[in-house]
Amino acid sequence: MIKFENVNVTYPGGVVALKDLNLEIKDGDFIIIVGLSGAGKSTLLRTINNLVKPTSGIVYLEDIDVTNAKKKELKLIRSKIGMIFQTFNLVNRSTVLKNVLTGRLSNVSTIRSVLGFWPKEEKKLAFEALNQVEILEKAYVRASNLSGGQQQRVGIARALSQKPKVMLADEPVASLDPITSRVVMSYLKKINTELGITTIVNLHFLDLAKEFGDRLIGLRDGKLVFDGNVNQVSDDDFENIYGRSIKSSDLIGDD
Repeated sequence: MIKFENVNVTYPGGVVALKDLNLEIKDGDFIIIVGLSGAGKSTLLRTINNLVKPTSGIVYLEDIDVTNAKKKELKLIRSKIGMIFQTFNLVNRSTVLKNVLTGRLSNVSTIRSVLGFWPKEEKKLAFEALNQVEILEKAYVRASNLSGGQQQRVGIARALSQKPKVMLADEPVASLDPITSRVVMSYLKKINTELGITTIVNLHFLDLAKEFGDRLIGLRDGKLVFDGNVNQVSDDDFENIYGRSIKSSDLIGDD
């Protein structure tokens, strides 16, 4: 499904974010990536849709070279990849429905989207996405009137409306309280299980990684230091990922 071949990312100024990353992600995987801030988690996600271009190496999606894709091909690739952000990235003055419909922009003309003349089939997909995260009743409410957890569910619905093959979630619960965080994570898990969408989530919260993850990827200083079943990760593995002693029985809160 997704393949990283010797991927390196060095930002201007010499900051190395990924080092010789070799990784394969299978269709339908639910993966959680953990590591300290600056470990390369967000960079890894953003190389998948080429929001960050590797300094060297290649990222493939379904055997298509994402890294070197031309503009037209890259647009098609990105239409298959849903993205969920920590800060929600909603237009607060717009309704929930309009926010979700932005996930369908690649399928309608610019004029229709600007004027708000959305085809019925596009609106139907948006309603279906809202229903998936059980927030359909808020369709005509302004996004600014929602709670943080509700706004993130709208963000998930927007990504779902794309009908993606891959869902990327970059710290989706970092600004939410523990109870709401579990609600949001449960929807991401549901999407993966029921719709078969390959889902990759960056997390700071180790207890959530343990509770919801299937496969755990550990990054440290841009290097892959763990790749395995989340139920098999040991205290030594966490110490290797975080560079300090962490007991798996104490996986509560931020790292």
